[in-house]
Amino acid sequence: MGNSRRAFLSSALALGLGGVTVVVARAQSGSDGQEEGVVPVFTGGTELVVLHVTVADKDDRIVPDLKEDSFEIYENGVLQPIKLFRREDVPVSVGILVDNSGSMRDKRLKVNAAAVDFVKASNPDDEVFIVNFNDDAYLDSPFTNDIDRMQDALQRIDSRGGTAFYLAIQMSLDYLNEKAKHDKRVLLLITDGEDNASKPKLDLETLVRELQEQNNATTIYSIGLLSEEEKGSAKRAARAIRYITRATGGPSYFPETVDEVHSLTTQIAYDIRNQYTLAYTPTDLDSKGFREIKIELKGKAKKYKVRHRPGYYAQ
Repeated sequence: MGNSRRAFLSSALALGLGGVTVVVARAQSGSDGQEEGVVPVFTGGTELVVLHVTVADKDDRIVPDLKEDSFEIYENGVLQPIKLFRREDVPVSVGILVDNSGSMRDKRLKVNAAAVDFVKASNPDDEVFIVNFNDDAYLDSPFTNDIDRMQDALQRIDSRGGTAFYLAIQMSLDYLNEKAKHDKRVLLLITDGEDNASKPKLDLETLVRELQEQNNATTIYSIGLLSEEEKGSAKRAARAIRYITRATGGPSYFPETVDEVHSLTTQIAYDIRNQYTLAYTPTDLDSKGFREIKIELKGKAKKYKVRHRPGYYAQ
């Protein structure tokens, strides 16, 4: 573990955040509020694969009112019986990762305001942590639902240096795995460039594999404020951002101006609060390696688009 990573985690420990959280999924039959039971989340050898699913129409408007019989889940092409179906606004453990590199200096005030409005539009029982990153990544607020504390963390602006968003994501995953109390987990990444500062230099493929091997999958939503003046760098950044977010079942947004970030963050909050949770027990518990997941909609719902993580690594 590199010095940067140790610094991030030690800041959490210094704030009295020791201990390890056991990750579970709460199984619920149907969507009628039946009694819940606790079932381990799937990762090589446990019982359920849990999916957080967004359904939208052709104009990208969220469709929140489908029933279980509208969904079919396939793993490696094989139909899987649905063990859990839920369409509730459940609390989420959220990390907001904000680029604090030199090129963000003139954008941070509007980005900070949009991040706060994202939290205000989210479930009031969410827990949120704040990470600012440039050449390094800093946990400026551990988990909280105190808006004032979040605003204070976002205002710690020292815009300089490069962009280490791979490192920020990796360290945030560590923090979620150790400290998150909710089963549903999200990272919101706001950056204006390609990763050019992660130390040790992180390989994109390695980071994506780590995302797909988690005990409890985290969905990443990304907003890329990419410059038209640096076309080569912007294209590389966009490719990396899309690759990371698609691997987790999240979307990427590339607004033309920083003024659009506010509407995007409120849209993302609405998306998160109107997802479906589905889970299944794989019919094949022995095969190792990557398992592809595909969800198909049936009946009248076939006209809609569906977004979810594309698979996971069984170990």
